[in-house]
Amino acid sequence: MSKNVPNISESEWEIMKVLWDNSPRTANEVVSSLQGKADWKPKTIRTLLDRLTKKKVVGVNKEQRIYTFYPLYAEEECQRAETRSFIDRIYGGTMKSMLVQFMEEETLSEEDMEELRQILDKKTSE
Repeated sequence: MSKNVPNISESEWEIMKVLWDNSPRTANEVVSSLQGKADWKPKTIRTLLDRLTKKKVVGVNKEQRIYTFYPLYAEEECQRAETRSFIDRIYGGTMKSMLVQFMEEETLSEEDMEELRQILDKKTSE
């Protein structure tokens, strides 16, 4: 996947989660999905939808009387781009530094460590 995923703000992630969960959705459906989760006014949610549309992260179906919105990127693509951006900003682009710090800071169960070993073994055999 070589698509360049545009940067998504924390608030925009909340909108995207709703659309990844189920789409296409109308703006009103997005608003009602977020009620109780975020203390935003409907106008704020519509502004975020417009911003995501302008960034070309969300598409709009205008063929019906009521517009519906849908994601243009898979959640995994956005997570991968966000991870890369984080590693570049915080760890100078070196994943090893991040992993070492994570492993030193976190208490990993034997099961977690075994799963990580299997992932590394699989990666080295590819």
